[in-house]
Amino acid sequence: MNNQSGIPLPSELPMALKTRYKGAVELRRAQADIPQADQYLLDTRDQAGFTHTDPWRVLRIQSEFVEGFGTLADLGPAISVFGSARTKRRTENYALAEAVGRLLVQSNFAVITGGGPGSMEAANKGASEAGGLSVGLGIELPFEQGLNEWVDLGINFRYFFARKTMFVKYAQGFVVLPGGLGTMDELFEAMVLVQTEKVTSFPIVLVGSSFWSPLMDWVHSTLLGEGMISEQDLSLVHLVDTAEDAVEKIVDGVGSLPRP
Repeated sequence: MNNQSGIPLPSELPMALKTRYKGAVELRRAQADIPQADQYLLDTRDQAGFTHTDPWRVLRIQSEFVEGFGTLADLGPAISVFGSARTKRRTENYALAEAVGRLLVQSNFAVITGGGPGSMEAANKGASEAGGLSVGLGIELPFEQGLNEWVDLGINFRYFFARKTMFVKYAQGFVVLPGGLGTMDELFEAMVLVQTEKVTSFPIVLVGSSFWSPLMDWVHSTLLGEGMISEQDLSLVHLVDTAEDAVEKIVDGVGSLPRP
């Protein structure tokens, strides 16, 4: 019961909220019943367990960005080349990728690939044999084993999104050779980044009209036909058939960027 002043008696006051602070986070009630951060750090029980937690993964992700940024910072003008890991040696597509790598180097570009076999290996080979810088950005996959032998500068990644950032951040354009789901992913992501002006002056060249024309016909007839994209979006990519034409489109698209 209140006294005559109307002020609650001490026995009537609500119990003080149990409160804990975890860095910038304030925790109350049941959320406050957690061990201290130092206890997690210094407790010797289950030492390996922390390496499987999300905070530890954040540190790994951070380290991949730091390693990539530090390694590629002085790369200079470069082009990312994408294509199938399943492309066989001594095939037309392999020779095409090799020619693309060679001609890009002769146009004063470094060549960046995913570092794997197939078309990636061929582009790295063409670049390395032409005396240029051949870069491979590898990724943990169940069906690929390490970087190909023609990579001069290689980085292995755990996380696709960290690797993808390097493909875009350190390249002035993309050359896209025939490929599968990974190649499609890289192509459409590049188109979205240009469409949304996340990157500018970024030519995207598809090589091989017989391979790419059915896809581009669908883009025209269905995506544009149903208003899912604009006419301007169709200008984001160039379709060519030869390595020479691909590199010419890249050089024209890059324009006045400084060369080494």
